[in-house]
Amino acid sequence: MVLYYFYDPMCSWCYAFDLTYQKLESALPDSICSRKIVGGLAPDSTVIMPLSMICTIQSAWQQIERAVPHIQFNYEFWSKNNPMRSTYPACRAVLAAKKQSPKFENKMIHQIQWAYYKNAENPSLSATLLNCAKKINLNYELFENDIASQEIEMQLQYEIQFTRRAGVSTYPSLCLQMEKKLVPIKIDYNDAQKIIEQIQLYINLPINKAQDKL
Repeated sequence: MVLYYFYDPMCSWCYAFDLTYQKLESALPDSICSRKIVGGLAPDSTVIMPLSMICTIQSAWQQIERAVPHIQFNYEFWSKNNPMRSTYPACRAVLAAKKQSPKFENKMIHQIQWAYYKNAENPSLSATLLNCAKKINLNYELFENDIASQEIEMQLQYEIQFTRRAGVSTYPSLCLQMEKKLVPIKIDYNDAQKIIEQIQLYINLPINKAQDKL
């Protein structure tokens, strides 16, 4: 069985879920493997966010800080940058890093999140993503070529379409593949054990009974 994790590296709620997801991954039964899928929150754009969107995102950060006690954001991001609603570049960066080795997938996600939420850098910009690649010791020239390649673009579009076919529209989202069906798993941002208990319940039930529990 596969547990799919649908996310975006620039999604603030995904950042808030990261520590719990790591605990979840390490506690999964041997019969379940995990796989990350980039959903692509926002396509390529150089348009500066309107003030209304900035306020909405800042409000979401504040909500997250109240809901997930260990999370804090660097609000200097909004004064130091011209923020753009564009996450596809960061998604490509993760895919390009993973292409070099699967071990770089998580490293790139965490480096992008650190740059964005701690260092107030803009991951919508190529310069920021290239700097992230250097910091995790990727092959820099290969990464620079891959992130702009048709191969990575095709992989991004495949994962976006997979996300849509799965009926996922919010991030983060978890879905457990049982036979040919995807069973949504409710997320708890502070307790991996509650998620494990849901998964354990479903894998011990026939598929039709699992669906009835939704």
